[in-house]
Amino acid sequence: MTIDAVAISLFSHRLSALCEEMGAVLKHSAISPNIRDREDFSCALFDRTGELVAQAAHIPVHLGSMAFAMHDVVGRFDWCDGDVVVFNDPFLGGTHLPDITVVMPIFIKAVLVGFSATRAHHADIGGKSPGSMGLETSLADEGMVISPRYWFVAGEEQPALAASFYQRVRAPDERLGDLSAQRAACAVGVMRLADYEPDKLQSMFAQLMAVSSRYGRQCIAAIPDGVFCFVDTLEDDGCGNGPLRIMVRVTIAGETACVDFTGTDLQTTGPVNCPLAVTAASVFYVFRCLMPKHVPQTAAVFEPITITTEAGSLVHAGEGAAVAAGNVETSQRIVDVLLGALAQAIPERIPAAAQGTMNNVIFGGGDQADNTWVYYETLAGGMGAHASGNGLSAVQCHMTNTKNSSIEVLEMHYPLRLRAYALRHGSGGAGLHHGGDGLIREWEVLEGCHLSLLSERRTSAPWGLAGGETGRSGINSICRDGVWSALPGKCTTRLMAGDRLRVETPGGGGYGLSRENEHQDSDHDHTGN
Repeated sequence: MTIDAVAISLFSHRLSALCEEMGAVLKHSAISPNIRDREDFSCALFDRTGELVAQAAHIPVHLGSMAFAMHDVVGRFDWCDGDVVVFNDPFLGGTHLPDITVVMPIFIKAVLVGFSATRAHHADIGGKSPGSMGLETSLADEGMVISPRYWFVAGEEQPALAASFYQRVRAPDERLGDLSAQRAACAVGVMRLADYEPDKLQSMFAQLMAVSSRYGRQCIAAIPDGVFCFVDTLEDDGCGNGPLRIMVRVTIAGETACVDFTGTDLQTTGPVNCPLAVTAASVFYVFRCLMPKHVPQTAAVFEPITITTEAGSLVHAGEGAAVAAGNVETSQRIVDVLLGALAQAIPERIPAAAQGTMNNVIFGGGDQADNTWVYYETLAGGMGAHASGNGLSAVQCHMTNTKNSSIEVLEMHYPLRLRAYALRHGSGGAGLHHGGDGLIREWEVLEGCHLSLLSERRTSAPWGLAGGETGRSGINSICRDGVWSALPGKCTTRLMAGDRLRVETPGGGGYGLSRENEHQDSDHDHTGN
């Protein structure tokens, strides 16, 4: 295959820009603040076999999991122009139930050439808890499971999906409005590729994949050969089980990497279990961070990476397991263990641990069995420091990439008042370079409602590297009648009007010995004590 480097570069950037345009359409068409304002969504393009060929810089856990699983989904259907397929099943290409994926085929001159897809986190998808992210113990209790199914067939809407939403989910009109925004975004992807000839487009896809594969192998070849192991833990599953160990063994051999999670604890009762697609997304994210920014975002980048897991483990949960927090919390710890392993091979390129959690906060309330409103947010924290400088403060870390909910939007849409929003000064780990600080966010609820929290690093701390100190653990607390009390990292409870919730997010780990500590170590060595 003869590859024109300039043409391929232009083509790659065009596809990436198209995915960004899809995201803009989705953002400005959506109804819910979670999608419209927090931008908790991702957009991507795939070839006709379901292999990723382009993506925007949206949510890593969404895009990596779609890259891993989409080809299994598209092979289930005999596609026609105008079809739209919807799914959220974590064990059939999804992540957790609130993340709903919409897929539309791309036909040019009656030839199937690819797929346009969006994935967005819906504030609720039914289940026992408002927001569908409580401490449930089975997938069925977490909400409505949508196995890949038609929403439109040849342009004709199938009414069963909307009917199911009205039966199962809270605020169904908002859910369907957001789903329609996803469909509109997919349509942009279809429209923008219509000016290519089918054969030409498929040839360009193939060349792009070949270039990406070469970049992926070069990235791994730059890591010294060897076997690098690391262990870290989740604190608990919210149901009394923990700590839960995640173990990784990374073997680098030439241009290939084997990432082996053998020895990781078995899946557990609570919702921290991780579908294999989410584990793959976490692995892909770490290796993608080692590559130059200009590398095309395709599935071929990850061809030299092999992932080994034990079925039924925390990182390869069996069907039916509760997974709401696996997507948001366990994915973060998988990143931590991979970075810990690779730090042994390339310490100058790997940062200390970031906050290690998404700090999920879910409020839900109203007079109709909690069906009136649902609010969901993830909170920023500290990034780990690194050999070149300090960690960033108050940013979304690793597997999430959303914006915050602005105070104005929050107070306009929900019976909530924000009482505090500030940096958590001094929460980053000390060192030659200090970890980024977390933040403090405090809400007052104006009417009785339901609260769920899914968070980590409340009893453990983000680790430092090269002598750097740990970041400070996070704190959840509630104030009722003027008295503050602690809340666990994962809980579900009722709040009364006037209650206040305060979340202090973890800081990142520090990097390197501080000059003061270096001086003390030097004195210690000199005296021999």
